[in-house]
Amino acid sequence: MSATASRRAVCAASLAMAHACVGLLLLQSIRQIRSLRSDLVELQRRVEEHQVPAGRDPGHPWSTRGQGGWRGTRDVRGPSRRKMRQTKCKSPCSLRNTSGRAFLHLLPVSSHSDDEKDCTVVKWAPSQSQGLLVSGETITVVTGGPYFIYSQVLYKNATVFMGHVISKSLNGAGGTLMKCFTSMPERSSISSKALNSCFTAGVHFLESGSVLELNIPRKSAEVILKPHSTFLGIFHI
Repeated sequence: MSATASRRAVCAASLAMAHACVGLLLLQSIRQIRSLRSDLVELQRRVEEHQVPAGRDPGHPWSTRGQGGWRGTRDVRGPSRRKMRQTKCKSPCSLRNTSGRAFLHLLPVSSHSDDEKDCTVVKWAPSQSQGLLVSGETITVVTGGPYFIYSQVLYKNATVFMGHVISKSLNGAGGTLMKCFTSMPERSSISSKALNSCFTAGVHFLESGSVLELNIPRKSAEVILKPHSTFLGIFHI
């Protein structure tokens, strides 16, 4: 057998194998299509079984019928259970909306030195308030309970440390609730002032009649009196 005849025989065998592979793939694809078709038919049958029949009584508790056909499902729990659920939901919702929890957010107005206490005191103006009394530098609690207190002061002193203290006084007795101290950066050639802020927050139980005050334990402290940089807030939790 010549070389040319051998090549033709190999090519013929290759083509026969290729045709056989293609045939097997087609057969497998046809089987998969038939399987998918049967699955779709079964799924359609199950869906039709769960649909509401066209001739069902309009008064049936599963559905209501109007001029446009079946509008949708009804609540099978009945009016008494629906009313009970509405009553249970209405009570806590109304409590949340009318609880009247006390809150207060203060913005700085001015600052001045207190020679007797050897400190700087900030005078505040309420931005938002409810259930708490403000008088210049102090906050008076009306309703006792746990309160979340937060404060921030932006300083521009060139000293090593700056900070502020939130104190509470009640019936002549006083004490410190919170402290916040921070180190100040050195002045640079770009800015002639050293700027740094100090933020603190915490939860404390305050009795009715408690008076709160924020002071800076340094006379003539330089404070940035801007709403976004220096503020004081408290709310009942």
